[in-house]
Order: sequence, then C-alpha cells, then structure tokens
Amino acid sequence: MADAGAAVKGRRNHASASPFEPVYGYSRAVRVGNRIDVAGCAPIEPDGSSTVGDAGKQATRCLAIIRESLEALGGSPADVVRTRMYITDPADADLVGRAHGAMFGDIRPAATMLVIPALIRPEWKVEIEAEAVLGAAQ
Repeated sequence: MADAGAAVKGRRNHASASPFEPVYGYSRAVRVGNRIDVAGCAPIEPDGSSTVGDAGKQATRCLAIIRESLEALGGSPADVVRTRMYITDPADADLVGRAHGAMFGDIRPAATMLVIPALIRPEWKVEIEAEAVLGAAQ
C-alpha cells in the first residue's frame, strides 16, 4: 500500500506487512523520480510472522516482498541494478544465491552477499535489499 501522505515532490512511499516499519519510522520502498530503493526485506509473512524454512525458502520470501514493492511503485525485477544479501551463516550462501539467481539470473544486477552475526529475529537467516532504476530493463 502506498502512503498517501508521503507524496512530496514526486516521492512515493510503499509499506509492507512488516510490523517494524511504523515503529521504526521507515518505508519498505521509496520511489523518487525513476529510482526505487527497497529496504532490507526480512522473511516476514503477511500476518507478521516469520517465514518457516531454510535460508533458501526465507530468501524466496524476501525476494517476493521486493517484487511486490517494486511493482507497487511501477517497477519490476528487470529494473533492479543492485542487491545486497545479508546472511547469518556462510553455509547458507548457496541456498540464498540460488534463490537470488531464480529471480535475477537473466537480469544480473550488481550484487553483494555479506555474512553478519545476527538479524533482528533469531529465526531469520537472510535479509535482502534492492535498488532499481526504472527503464534499466534491457
């Protein structure tokens, strides 16, 4: 859902089901001009619960949130030029990378995968963010 009150000089904010957005004061995604920045997406289900499963399943959920956010603001995965993947266990790199490849294999944005000590909820294994430039699709 777009935040109606957030439209300022072409700025559009988009909210998701994350319970953290209103409390921590951020938007799932923001579009300014032809650019969309999608905040780190954790594996959160529409009801606010965490996605159950391995890092690949969680990454797939993160990527679905990214896709939905892009589409809500007039973009698509084809417009993504950069992603960042944060994982808590280096052993999960292949599962997360393959989920990323399933969505971005033909698009091939610049991508970084970082191993970090923890995410906000202990059951989360991955969080993914994206940057898009509309019209970047080939």
